[in-house]
Amino acid sequence: MKSKKSFWIGLGTGIGISLLIVTLYFGIQSVLDFTKTAGLGLIESEYGSQDEKFEDILEKLNTYYHEDINPENMYKEAYRGFVDGVGDPYTVYFSKDEFKSFTEDIDGTYEGIGAYVGFGETKDELLIIAPMVGSPSEKAGLKAMDRFISVDGTDVSGMTTEELVKLIKGKKGTTVVIKVSRNDEVLEYSVVRDEIVVPTVSHEMLENKIGYLRIGGFDRVTETQFLEAFLELEAQNQEGMIIDLRYNGGGLTHVVSAIADELLPKGIIYYTEDKEGNKATVYSDEERQFNKPLVVLVNQSSASASEILAGAIKDHERGVIVGTTTFGKGLVQQPVILNDGSVLKVTVAKYFTADGHYIQGVGIEPDIIAELPELDENATVPEDWDPQLDVAMDTILEMVKK
Repeated sequence: MKSKKSFWIGLGTGIGISLLIVTLYFGIQSVLDFTKTAGLGLIESEYGSQDEKFEDILEKLNTYYHEDINPENMYKEAYRGFVDGVGDPYTVYFSKDEFKSFTEDIDGTYEGIGAYVGFGETKDELLIIAPMVGSPSEKAGLKAMDRFISVDGTDVSGMTTEELVKLIKGKKGTTVVIKVSRNDEVLEYSVVRDEIVVPTVSHEMLENKIGYLRIGGFDRVTETQFLEAFLELEAQNQEGMIIDLRYNGGGLTHVVSAIADELLPKGIIYYTEDKEGNKATVYSDEERQFNKPLVVLVNQSSASASEILAGAIKDHERGVIVGTTTFGKGLVQQPVILNDGSVLKVTVAKYFTADGHYIQGVGIEPDIIAELPELDENATVPEDWDPQLDVAMDTILEMVKK
């Protein structure tokens, strides 16, 4: 009995001494914090609303933070964090200025380094999905699937793609220092920004009258660029066509739908389904279709809209898919404008290929697997070395023979 009494006296004395030490050293507020941490809250009550809690936090920060604070910036970050709480890396908040910057990407011109960026396996992993051909990023040595570490010394962990892009963009002629991780090696590149006029389509006639058409992304200008390239190849009497969607990070769904309509017979291109089960289907008509042999090249960086095109061609059996499994983005976003001009980019639906395949996190499997062998970074290879394209060429020549 005596030992129990001594224990409780000792415990009470210990807590009292601890409170006294904290009070003398840090002040009364730390005492309250200490007691809450120890499970001994002196004053605790529920807030009447979330707004009341925000006001209390702001008041406390104004009182105790060692420097002046910027409430406007805090609210902006609170909006961003609130939306981030949805748990979807593609559903994000934009300020008015941020959304203006975002839309520049799909207009075809901007000042920056020329690279498609996106998330890796988690939203904390930001990747270069693909450098644009001939861009400052490609010239500097950045490569597809490089993982961002920092931009001009700013750690990018936890950022959205929009926040990352804002750091990377800047006036033509200025330099941005980008640190990345590649195969567990940390690398740093100084990239001189330039005006990026996005040439989303390139083409040429290969040997044996095989047309080659590469689509780098589906921007507003892409449909026109595609038609110009396609008609030029047709005018040269191509006997078959290879469409290269490797490193195509996606873009506008109405643009890829228009291109698919030029190639496919009458039928479904893709359809979407929202959380209520409502479906919206996008069709191709019977006015035009491509009836010659067709091969589509894809890889792990073929994402979103490029997967819509590859999936439609595969499901309609209008061509052969060659390469490696695609990225796997089967979600559709839509901008929702708020009263003050700021914007929510919201995932509003899932999309499915014509045969009903949902590719989110899965991707599209090629009909013929063709991988690039791993090479030492310092290895010297011929400029035109492309074993995946070689497989595509062998495949389409066999199709032409038939």
